[in-house]
Amino acid sequence: MRTVSIFKNGNNRAIRLPRDLDFEGVSELEIIREGDSIILRPVRPTWGSFAQLEKADADFMAEREDVVSDEGRFEL
Repeated sequence: MRTVSIFKNGNNRAIRLPRDLDFEGVSELEIIREGDSIILRPVRPTWGSFAQLEKADADFMAEREDVVSDEGRFEL
């Protein structure tokens, strides 16, 4: 088991996360306490945040190839 030191950073307590425990490509962590444990999880986009993303241009994919051909289809 590895240990890290806790230090003061202004009015907060902080730790340094060792490089090999880094969350690659993540700039924000969720932190929760469960009993005497503190759990860090990467904050990832949710479906709720999907609606807040920038919308595609009106002509996005306006001209595109058919993905499914009519070959083998029959009229009803």
